[in-house]
Amino acid sequence: MAKRELVIYKAGLFMLFLRIRKLSQIIFDPSLISALMKGVAAGMEHSRILKNLHCETVVDIGANRGQFALIARRSLPEARIVSFEPLREPAALFRSVFHSDPNVTLHEFAIGPEEKSMTIYITEADDSSSLLPISSLQNHLFAGTLPKEERIIEVKPLNVVLHAKDVQPPALLKLDVQGFELEALKGCLSLLPLFSYIYVECSFVELYEGQSLAHEVISFLTNEVLPFKAISCLGRHRQIKAHAHSPPGSELFP
Repeated sequence: MAKRELVIYKAGLFMLFLRIRKLSQIIFDPSLISALMKGVAAGMEHSRILKNLHCETVVDIGANRGQFALIARRSLPEARIVSFEPLREPAALFRSVFHSDPNVTLHEFAIGPEEKSMTIYITEADDSSSLLPISSLQNHLFAGTLPKEERIIEVKPLNVVLHAKDVQPPALLKLDVQGFELEALKGCLSLLPLFSYIYVECSFVELYEGQSLAHEVISFLTNEVLPFKAISCLGRHRQIKAHAHSPPGSELFP
């Protein structure tokens, strides 16, 4: 087996392992079963971080079907969750899961530095869709990431819908926007000082054309929201989670 094919094969096995482990955790938690039956699997991989936080506000940018919001609700039962998802299909599933929760709000647009319309590249697995074109490396490493459709969506800065009084401390800002992280952070710039924790997925390699890589995202956060408390790495190919500007004495890891 050629080296490239071996890397792809190992990446596929790793992703399969993660999915099986996630499913095994969900099926033993009755609070998450009803969402799973609707096709929404809670993001169990986030529970290790969230269980160590106390937050009154969670801003969830790149919500998809509500995978992160589900585990945030379980870990932070009193928090107000404000989510953003520009694609109508996953947004509809999100609403079906949280329709009875008055402390969860969903806005169907993306976050960026300025208010405008942009093209989103929708993939076969819609949680890999991006405002940037999908690279050939992404297609090789991760199944279901072939582009299938382009659509025009609305992009707005965060302060169009949220004001300082809406971000009750301590607050968590989470971004999972498939290569658009730096632009989305710029769209949050005026409100960044209000967040005690910033939780952002970014990549060490170019999975989306023209995306900012991990060191660029970290550099931006370092300049805007010093000091860093911790950086957590998940997976060799895909992402880091950066936790920035957490209060003195707080612990993100057990």
